[in-house]
Amino acid sequence: MLIRSTAQDNTLAWKNTDGAITAGKTAPLKGQVVKITGVRFAYPLVQHWIDVYNQTYPAEQVIIESRSSNDPASYDILIEAYELSQVIQQDREFLYLGRYAVLPIANQRSAFAGKYGVEGLNAGQIKQIFFHDNFVDRRDENKIKVTYSVYTRLQKAGVPITFATYFGYQQKDIQGKTIAGSDEHLVKALLRDSNGISYAPLPLAFRPETGTVEKGIIIIPVDLDGNGKLNRSEYFYTNLSSVLQRLESLSAAQIHNIPLAYLHFSINKATASKSAVRFLKWVSEYGETDLHRYGFLKIEPGKKLNEEFEKFLESSL
Repeated sequence: MLIRSTAQDNTLAWKNTDGAITAGKTAPLKGQVVKITGVRFAYPLVQHWIDVYNQTYPAEQVIIESRSSNDPASYDILIEAYELSQVIQQDREFLYLGRYAVLPIANQRSAFAGKYGVEGLNAGQIKQIFFHDNFVDRRDENKIKVTYSVYTRLQKAGVPITFATYFGYQQKDIQGKTIAGSDEHLVKALLRDSNGISYAPLPLAFRPETGTVEKGIIIIPVDLDGNGKLNRSEYFYTNLSSVLQRLESLSAAQIHNIPLAYLHFSINKATASKSAVRFLKWVSEYGETDLHRYGFLKIEPGKKLNEEFEKFLESSL
């Protein structure tokens, strides 16, 4: 069943009763090609938005310019999974879209998965396994009795920055074998190593088509309430819906050992085309309904992150 929704500019969109957006019809708009680049694990969500938007506005062209080791030479919209430097922020306007969570993962065949997929990990164990720390008292370490190989990103990126920062480190402090490429390449490397372990955002740990854990990996439960041990209620990783529901039911202060960060679009204030701004306006109005399907959490209720962006829209269109 479809429900018609009328936007502020009197254009139409259609929503399924499950919340997913489908194409609507409106008078055609004409504009330049809008290029989007940035963090790759958000591409499936962004591509879905593009597909619906291009059906709704067939004269508009919005495409993804895939990021390699560097951003493309030219683009209109940047999507990122960490906060950019203050210098860069001065020239850009931001639309916060949702949040993502980062969890430890392991090759399903590994001895590590067999042991810690059952026992889980507390904060001390996570730090011991994933980070170099020359100042830690080794006498306080827990003995890790199974073989494992940590995999981490080579290039600066949102997920390793978020993961490391949460536990009081920098990306360079993550130990293990460094892998060039994207977060997806990290998961692929882990799957080729029967002792492999790593960290991953929910959109890569679960399959959006089914909501089940990606084939070949296991999510390692963590001490969610921060009391130093795991209880039965902290094992909720069977499917994506359960994870999202549990995390969204808690405040940030109640979530321990699961790093969370915002996903955002940004655009150059001085050079932004109207075509790019129109697409961002559409995403701000309709995009939230697709977040769960692609593994993202909604922004916390009452959190006002987009007030400046709304002012920017008023002055730009």
